[in-house]
This record gives sequence, structure tokens and C-alpha cells, in this order.
Amino acid sequence: MRSHEIDYKIVGEDIQIVEIELDPRETVIAEAGTMLYMEDGIQFETKMGDGSQPTGGFLGKLMQVGSRLVTGESLFMTHFTNHGYTRSKVAFAAPYPGTVIPIDLAQLPGNALIAQRDSFLCAALGTGISMHFNRNLGSGFFGGEGFILQKLQGDGLAFVHAGGTVIEKTLRNETLRVDTGCVVAFEPSVHFDVQRAGGLRSMIFGGEGIFLATLQGSGRVWIQSMPISKLVQALAPYGGNKGKEGGSLLGNLLED
Repeated sequence: MRSHEIDYKIVGEDIQIVEIELDPRETVIAEAGTMLYMEDGIQFETKMGDGSQPTGGFLGKLMQVGSRLVTGESLFMTHFTNHGYTRSKVAFAAPYPGTVIPIDLAQLPGNALIAQRDSFLCAALGTGISMHFNRNLGSGFFGGEGFILQKLQGDGLAFVHAGGTVIEKTLRNETLRVDTGCVVAFEPSVHFDVQRAGGLRSMIFGGEGIFLATLQGSGRVWIQSMPISKLVQALAPYGGNKGKEGGSLLGNLLED
């Protein structure tokens, strides 16, 4: 199925949203709960599957749902269609602060992108979203990230969300080592692995973690500076802070 041709605009600097303008009868698919606002004419419908293979029947939809269960995503996807007679906009926001990355899948080798399982935000109808297993079991057992990934495939626009600032790097038969969890996406021509970070002393006292993600080959890689796991870890010490709030009226009420 050929993807719909959608127009878009990225809004914001540090906490971005994507605003998509749809012609009549055009559709964009998105993760459940990511819609920020929509104009007159836009209607949404929750469906099983991404709609990239409308003739796949119940069995095909069941396989898509099963793969989304394994990746930890919602069973359903939301389809937003412009049923009006003029162009209308719908906007999407990610569940935590960060950057929205527009990807033209038609410009990638094999029209495909490999992404972390929780990074997909939305895409033009016709984009296939499937589970992608990393061949190296060590990525799942030791790295905590990267064993189960998502594969986005099609000839249209897809939007991926990342935490913090995003860096795009192009590898030319090179090797890049990255903190596990900071890899957002990469082209299929890049090999992804998780390897031990240096010697025993560095692993224990270096503060960079026991394992690092290793990207090898030729192709583009997208890296995020603040994945949600790091954000939660950074905010954890403040969860029990009672400081001024503990002595305030609101704090006393909460304690009661």
C-alpha cells in the first residue's frame, strides 16, 4: 500500500509537537493517547493494526497485535482521517519532553528504519509497524535495551520521538559506542550490539554503566541525550522531598 502524502510542521524547541495538515480523505496513524488537538473535519477511529495491509484479513491483524504486545505497546492504533472538504490539521505530542524527528522512509535503504520500541509517535497511513528482533541475545540479557525493536517500513513520512536533544550521525564503515538506552533509531545497514564497557575497574567505578551499545557499519544513527529511563532516575531523589512543601498547608493536607 502506498503511503499518504502528508504535510507537517514541527512546533517548539525543547518540548516539541508535530502538526500534520491533511487533505480531504488523507489519514495519519498514531500511538493511542498522543493526539494533542484536531480541527474541524478530522475524525478518529481506533483499529487493530496499522492499516498498511488492508487485505491481510483477521489473521494478519492478529499477528500485528501479537507483535505490539511483545514490544509493550498498546493493542490498538488510532487512525485520524480528514472527512471534510478542506485541509485540516491534527497535532501530536509525546508523553515526555523531547524532540520529534521526521523521517522520510522513501529516502532510506530498503524504505525501512529500526527504532526503539517506545519511540514511534505517528506516521502516514501505509506505514508498516512491526516487531524487529535483534540477532544478538546479549542485547536483551545484558544491555536492557535493544533486543526487541520496532521496524518502520513504507514510502511516506514517519515521526519518531526522542528525549532531550537529538544528534544525527552518519557512519562510514565505522564503529560508534553509545550509552545503552540513548540509541533512538538507525538504518538497517547498521549493526546494533551491546558489549562490555572496558575492564572490570571501569565497569564498577567508571559511572558509565556495565555495557555500552555498539553501532557498526555504514548508515545514519539517531541518538538522544535524555531517554525516559535516565529522566526517571534523575528525578527519583526528589520523589520524597518534603522541604517547603511538607510544611505548607497543601503538604499537611496530603499527609493527612
